[in-house]
Amino acid sequence: MKQKIVIRVEMTSDKCRSKAMALVAATVGVDSVALAGDSKDQVVVIGDGVDSVKLTSALRKKVGHAQLVQVGEVKKEEEKKKPAEAAAAVVEYAYPWHYYQYPPAGAYSYQQYYSPPDTCWM
Repeated sequence: MKQKIVIRVEMTSDKCRSKAMALVAATVGVDSVALAGDSKDQVVVIGDGVDSVKLTSALRKKVGHAQLVQVGEVKKEEEKKKPAEAAAAVVEYAYPWHYYQYPPAGAYSYQQYYSPPDTCWM
């Protein structure tokens, strides 16, 4: 049973947001993490078997004040939206990558510095 957990965390900078996202993403059982809210102060976690209380206390210790807002099951509509969002995230480049080609291998020549074995370098 997948569950959706919403936690409000006081995050004032991008560094705090990335720290919170990394902490939540490293938790066992987490499938996806997203930021929500007007000021991106809510962390939305979707996963299976995630302990919401432990996750909230870990965010309090590492990031700042955290408050558990909502814990509930994931609706079927949200699961169906995931493949559509993943397909929308794929970007195709029309730029011809084969345009920049390396010159042929024989175009460069280098001079070999060779010293006879009789000479001493010291």
